[in-house]
Amino acid sequence: MKELAAELAERAAADPDAVVAIDADGTHTAGAVLGAANHLAAVLAELAGKQPTLLLQADNTWRTVVAAVAVGRLGGTLALINRHSTREEFAAACDDIEPDAAVLSAVSFAGWDAGARFGAETTVFDGWCAAGAGRGPADRWAGGVVIGLTSGSTGRAKGVVQSEAALRYAGRSTIDAVGLRPGDPIAALVPLSSAAAVCFGLYLPLMLGGPILLLDRWDPATAVRLMADHRARWTMCVPTMALQMGAAAEQAGALTAMTAMTVGGGPMDAGALSRAERHLGTRILRVFGMSECLGHTTSLPSDPEERRLGTDGVPFPGTVLRAVDEAGVPVRPGEIGRAQVRGPSLFTGYALAGKVAPPDLTEDGFLPTGDLMEIHPGGTVSVKGREKDIIIRGGRNVDITEVESAIARHPEAQQVCVVPVADDVLGERIAALLVTERDDLELEEIQRHLAHEGLAKGKWPEYLFHVETLPQNRVGKLSRREAADLAERLRNAAGAE
Repeated sequence: MKELAAELAERAAADPDAVVAIDADGTHTAGAVLGAANHLAAVLAELAGKQPTLLLQADNTWRTVVAAVAVGRLGGTLALINRHSTREEFAAACDDIEPDAAVLSAVSFAGWDAGARFGAETTVFDGWCAAGAGRGPADRWAGGVVIGLTSGSTGRAKGVVQSEAALRYAGRSTIDAVGLRPGDPIAALVPLSSAAAVCFGLYLPLMLGGPILLLDRWDPATAVRLMADHRARWTMCVPTMALQMGAAAEQAGALTAMTAMTVGGGPMDAGALSRAERHLGTRILRVFGMSECLGHTTSLPSDPEERRLGTDGVPFPGTVLRAVDEAGVPVRPGEIGRAQVRGPSLFTGYALAGKVAPPDLTEDGFLPTGDLMEIHPGGTVSVKGREKDIIIRGGRNVDITEVESAIARHPEAQQVCVVPVADDVLGERIAALLVTERDDLELEEIQRHLAHEGLAKGKWPEYLFHVETLPQNRVGKLSRREAADLAERLRNAAGAE
């Protein structure tokens, strides 16, 4: 974050009253943000020395902006954790990252038992806690400046390590593709706890030099008003959020000042997106990206609707996407293959035991994304789903195996199969087919069991269906496709009653 911090210092010197961020606490100027960042940097330097790895409880407020600049002033690395994380998830993040210091709210510091790992705390911001845990090697992240946790498609969140060069490349590519101008207001609606969210919700607007519109508590109507009141020019969000804003907008055309709204990270229906953009008065751009390779495709505001909403656009300049078969041979245009990507925003690796573990790439430097993808003859791409068994609920990856294992630990559960059911707003919801001798084993009891197991609430099933047997294929193995079809039929039948 050194370049970003240096740019803000120049901005504050030239115009200390320039607005950097707007959140629920009010307006925050360049001079105020830089002053708070310098103070925090001094505290962190005393706790952990120069170039620290800071674990920050990220929220969409001025605090996250200040912490990013403070770490940049010290030449350190910013690791991020969501405030909704469980104590177990916090412990896992600390094991993987081995941070030198932490800055958390007082509630999280106590609830996560951070004192046992970091020791005594000191007060920063407006009642938050900062504490140090010793000093790790300064060069352990191979140039990485941001560590964001994935949403856990493998059951345990991984820390994605990204360099500042990658952040700048992805930010600049997006600015150019959307047609943003210096000083444009940008809205940060997605929680700033992933590498991608920090790139597009914090780094990009600060690099652009305009104010960041920060929404810390998701409410679609509030989000629309915030962007309308401050004439936001762009935001990035998951499809669920875009559809909810389209439905919640108090009047049509509220976002006509917006050049575009970028959506990605979940199943997308062109018809639903079209209705949302017409009501909001802006253009929606579908993209394909991941924290491991930031925002590597996009459509353009000038594209026709069928291209913007029916495909995931084209790769950023310098980024290469290919679809391959099981042997790794590229398939022909129009055929579906396994997605692989290579480009300037490719991540440094995963945080593991306090240092970076390099990514597992192909011999020619491509990262397998785990997605199924079609590359059209004209160069646009369309993502067709995931290779692995996951559910994408509102843009968050949910590992099916993790949920099934947790349900199976209920003493009365005999067999269980977790599948997605389609949803107009969230894209997919979570359903469980359960074989049990207890007719009164209902969803609420399963959810209480999962809470006791420590499974995050966002991974709990929302539908539970009792079945005599789970669907099987011809060789006696579980048929997930038939199970998903059965869950859809059961859900629809229950809704019709």
